[in-house]
Amino acid sequence: MKRTLLAVLMLAGFGLSGCNTFAGAGQDIKRGGEVVEEAARDVQSNM
Repeated sequence: MKRTLLAVLMLAGFGLSGCNTFAGAGQDIKRGGEVVEEAARDVQSNM
């Protein structure tokens, strides 16, 4: 019983940390898109 509980808790921990990783990656990708968008605006305004 203790091993089963330990396994469930470990899987839950891995699952939650994985969600945070994907959320962080999404934020990084979003910020990268914003940087590209700002650069495109700069180029367009200098033309």
